[in-house]
Amino acid sequence: MNRPFALRFITGVISFFWVTGVSLSQQQYPNIVIIYADDLGYGDVQSYNPERGKIPTPHIDRLASEGMSFTDAHSSSGVCSPSRYTLLTGRYHWRSRLQKGIVGLYGKPLITQERLTLASLLKQHEYQTACIGKWHLGWDWPIPDDQMHLFRSEKKDVKASEDQRKAWQEVFSLPIPGGPTAVGFDEYFGTDVPNHPPFSFIENDRTVGIPTEFGAPRLFGRNQASLQGPARELWALEDILPTLAARSTAYIEREAKSAHPFLLYLSLTSPHTPLSVNDEWLGKSNLSLYADMVMETDALVGRVIEALEKSGALENTLLVFTSDNGCAPYVGNTSQDEANDLSMKGWPWDRNHPPVAAMEEKGHYPSGPFRGYKSDVWEGGHRVPFIVRWPGKAQAGSSCDQLVHQADLMATIAEIIGAEIPDNAGEDSFSLLPLLKGGNQAVRQNAVSTSITGLPGLRQGNWKYIAGPGSGGWTPGESELPVQLYNLAADPSETQNLASQEPDRIKQMKELLEKLITDGRSTPGSIQENDVEVIRYPEKQ
Repeated sequence: MNRPFALRFITGVISFFWVTGVSLSQQQYPNIVIIYADDLGYGDVQSYNPERGKIPTPHIDRLASEGMSFTDAHSSSGVCSPSRYTLLTGRYHWRSRLQKGIVGLYGKPLITQERLTLASLLKQHEYQTACIGKWHLGWDWPIPDDQMHLFRSEKKDVKASEDQRKAWQEVFSLPIPGGPTAVGFDEYFGTDVPNHPPFSFIENDRTVGIPTEFGAPRLFGRNQASLQGPARELWALEDILPTLAARSTAYIEREAKSAHPFLLYLSLTSPHTPLSVNDEWLGKSNLSLYADMVMETDALVGRVIEALEKSGALENTLLVFTSDNGCAPYVGNTSQDEANDLSMKGWPWDRNHPPVAAMEEKGHYPSGPFRGYKSDVWEGGHRVPFIVRWPGKAQAGSSCDQLVHQADLMATIAEIIGAEIPDNAGEDSFSLLPLLKGGNQAVRQNAVSTSITGLPGLRQGNWKYIAGPGSGGWTPGESELPVQLYNLAADPSETQNLASQEPDRIKQMKELLEKLITDGRSTPGSIQENDVEVIRYPEKQ
């Protein structure tokens, strides 16, 4: 190439990027789509459970056939809010105020505005960022304390008073701070928690319209909505999933035309309750209403893939599919009629034979080979499907059996875009990039996942230490010993408690858990402060 031509060529390239306002590095960044299912068990995905899984999931299976499936991947908790916190921040939830349980109705924000999130990290690198779907991480609801009683009811069949309508009009005419747009997302659209009020969509920081009535009684059957409160007139639970699908595909189509890469955090409301299955899918599984909802959820995944394909963005998109925790033991009824006949409150069924057993009797095991379900510290509570489709990087149809955690998305994405994570962020996040490129060396040596009551399970290699007896959740089964120890390589179903046979290992793992707590991090770096005094287990009686 002669020098005049080379000079003109380089000048032209520079001029192109100057005119378009796009840097070369931005051109190379992948779009990122994270599809976060709600209460989808490890064994609910056909590709993860081919022999004991009876629910067809062709679109999720397609992601597995075109990407990498992680078989030892974990959420931070056996329930919702804590897992979401960890996925978005790269930090264990138990370092925050949420030591157990979930963010309650009208709860305060769990993610502080100064904390780095996946969204705020990517915004620093010119990404457009959107959260669509379930949030369940709290807001600064503008509800005066002395009016809070006007925004809830113990009764399912109740009419709104004039005082209530007046209070709702005042409050829901105001912005609701502290949500997704306060922590790095350019835009939000969703229902916050679909089975909790307000029963309306929220766009950015305002409800879409003003709720004027309490939720209709038809919203509250078995495995439908659970807490009564303000609702938009004619609110229908069946509309939620199709609306989220439509908003997601529209976002993809719009942003695919943009000069900037985009992040879509699609936080699904399903197959969690409400099991508001649409007619197209009702009865299609021949297993249960829950299984029908899994099939409808899978179809939504297909719509997202189709939108990426049609927009031309699919081949430059890093697509992650995973779930916040295992399948809930209170699902599994065989019909909508049965679902509406029973109460959602408490445990009205036999805990030793929960409704999910109805599916297992038909050959479908939502936890696969693992013990326990949603809420539990046992593997069925938090070992989840985790699939990464990344053309040209993650080998199609491959699998990885290394220990990984949803906290790892922060460090992984940071390494992909060449970003530095500050010392006080992503404290428990390890990059999965070496594994995605085909390596098989461990990227993390340990991981912690907890039950709904906060009972921690610590993994170190194939060993798992549980700092107390039982599941720590809703599944019965107490241990005769005060703590539990399992070798998951030999006993993935956690049937043989080896605590009495391995006192030195118990001591070492207990000390490791304490170090992870007191260091404020599990990654290399300076010691960080936890937000609160972390509860130690076994708890003193």
